Amino acid sequence: MLRTPFAPLRLTLIAAALIGAMSAPAALAESPVNTPLTLDPTAVSAEAPQHTALPAVYSGGQVARGAELGVLGNQDIMDVPFTMASYTSQLIEDQQAESLGDVLLNDASVRQSFGYGNASQIFVIRGLPLTTDDVSYNGLFGVLPRQMISSDSLERVEVFKGPNAFINGVTPTGSGVGGGINLQPKRAEDTPTRRFTTDISNNGRIGEHLDLGQRFGAENQFGVRMNLAQREGDTAIDNENQRTKLFALGLDYRGDRLRVSTDFGYQKQRINGNRNTVYLGSALTDIPHAPDADHNYSQKWTSTDLEDTFGMARAEYDLSDHWTAYAAAGAKHTREVGNYSTPTLVNSAGATTASNMFVAHDENNRSAMAGLRGMFQTGPVSHQVNLGGSGIWTQQRSAYDLSGTFSNNLYDTVDVPKPAPGKYVGGDINDPGIVGKTINRSVAISDTLGFVDDRVLLTYGLRKQTLKVDGWNYQGNRSAAYDESITTPVYGIVLKPWENVSVYANRIEGLAQGPTAPASAGGMPVTNAGEVFAPARSKQVEAGIKYDKGTFGASLGVYRIEKPSDGYTNADGTYVRQGTQRNRGVELNLYGEPIDGLRLLAGATLMDTELKGTKNGANDGNRAIGVPKFQYNLGADWDVPGLQGVALNARMLRTGGQYANEANTLSIPAWNRFDLGARYSFDVEQRAVTLRANLENVANTRYWASANGGYLSQGEPRLLKVSATVDF
Repeated sequence: MLRTPFAPLRLTLIAAALIGAMSAPAALAESPVNTPLTLDPTAVSAEAPQHTALPAVYSGGQVARGAELGVLGNQDIMDVPFTMASYTSQLIEDQQAESLGDVLLNDASVRQSFGYGNASQIFVIRGLPLTTDDVSYNGLFGVLPRQMISSDSLERVEVFKGPNAFINGVTPTGSGVGGGINLQPKRAEDTPTRRFTTDISNNGRIGEHLDLGQRFGAENQFGVRMNLAQREGDTAIDNENQRTKLFALGLDYRGDRLRVSTDFGYQKQRINGNRNTVYLGSALTDIPHAPDADHNYSQKWTSTDLEDTFGMARAEYDLSDHWTAYAAAGAKHTREVGNYSTPTLVNSAGATTASNMFVAHDENNRSAMAGLRGMFQTGPVSHQVNLGGSGIWTQQRSAYDLSGTFSNNLYDTVDVPKPAPGKYVGGDINDPGIVGKTINRSVAISDTLGFVDDRVLLTYGLRKQTLKVDGWNYQGNRSAAYDESITTPVYGIVLKPWENVSVYANRIEGLAQGPTAPASAGGMPVTNAGEVFAPARSKQVEAGIKYDKGTFGASLGVYRIEKPSDGYTNADGTYVRQGTQRNRGVELNLYGEPIDGLRLLAGATLMDTELKGTKNGANDGNRAIGVPKFQYNLGADWDVPGLQGVALNARMLRTGGQYANEANTLSIPAWNRFDLGARYSFDVEQRAVTLRANLENVANTRYWASANGGYLSQGEPRLLKVSATVDF
């Protein structure tokens, strides 16, 4: 049931009492806000470098000047030979973004889909998917909630574009060849944070968010930041409702040389009547139009429960003015219980078949990393050296119970009684067995050489990675044993011919577990069953130019990514690893405040994709599945002249058509989405108040948003969100 209207008031009073019980705040420090960080990676000087919390916010407040780049540490966007973006908590608040997916709608290089038959958010970067399992948290893999991630406790959402095996190491599940995402948690600021937000949608979904932060000590060296949030009620999709709860606590200490932080979190999500994806039947000859935007072709008895408990700790110590040692470790436990029912399209008239699959899934992950960063000078050449090692240990337990099928229609969906379970069973639903274990370990070294007063920066490095994956079937028998090592290099150069211009180029690689030959294919035995193939190495070359005017910036880049295909079984029954997918693209990004009071966040991506080495050459030259020809974003946020505190915003998303199969016989059309918003900020008795309203998908356009994975994800319907925030 929904909480009573008095619940937010009780929550606020309790929080105020807790704050009042704490010691009185010390005098505010003059130094900038700090979180655990490394030495400034770009300055070589005889003075001790400044330890700022995060790269500075860019003019307009929507993006930051840099981001954390794994083993390379925090970097300014103008100093690295890569493309990246960092979205701020101000953007998250002003757009009322509730999830990581809501934030990433602002990036023209990123599009989204759902997971295979579940509620997981998939992020397609440069035409290649990244799962939420492979999103890092303050540099660590494997410690974030699975499938959906709330944005209420996030300070930054950092996006690295391109393969990144050297930067972060191989991801836990091997996705992310097209790019990576790192999330930075909120930290206590020098000015206390006491903020309460309540929100409601046009369908009656109500939410509350309490954000408290305080620093203590003679020099504000101790910090506490707590976020409590919950939302519950109907979504904009018919007969779908969602309940979300989040608790996040961040503690930190910043001393003269030692900085320590810890983050603890608990997130629980439940969705009833979840509309996720649509599968494509083998006899389908064309894809029909999407149903009404708010139509739910799922069943009322479907549901998903996701519960995550996670935490991490990080420490850094300055060995000298120019050398810093760091270490971090974290863990999480995930519990997923789902009743899933995903329709399969049978024909273009919308006829479908579906079944009920009950899934019980547990995950236990541990992750750690350590390293050393430093700077020194050899004559006129500066050096920024990084040494690091990381490891992740994961274990998955799963079981399922699949029913028989039933018929329905995508456009005229009727309620069907929940089918009887037991037709196909895998494992013990009440005590799921181990189905997978993964151990990924790596060591990395890099050096960035600076010439001509660091106007020329040359980066090179290596990371040696070991991937060990063991799998078991649902009967408890080992089905896979994978243990391979590989070394991935990186090369990059930045040239600064003028103070506000950087020209860059890079060559970097991505990495994922190689395939293992199956026991059979098409009902026939495979001659090399069990053969383990080397890790799949993807390669990118990229070049571009970046411009920084101070109040606004832009970047233009071109890239080429070659990714190995999974392979196939040939005519003589041998499984072979052949074929590649090549994605080529041009990216343009604009951001900042070119005119006082007008903030822009825009971009365009043009992509050409091609398959090579397909089975018998049947699909050679075709476009890859789920890769649009173009993606455009145009966002603007404007302070209305003459109306103090009033701002309007608008956003357009446009995405090109996509193929849903390798033969390129099934496709979805291009689509557009328009969003509008407004906010009003004012003071009441010296307390800041902000009222916000955002209308998403203004025209309630129905469209297939993605064909990633060879199945369909539908775009969200029109949604009005209204909120009020007060600082107390």
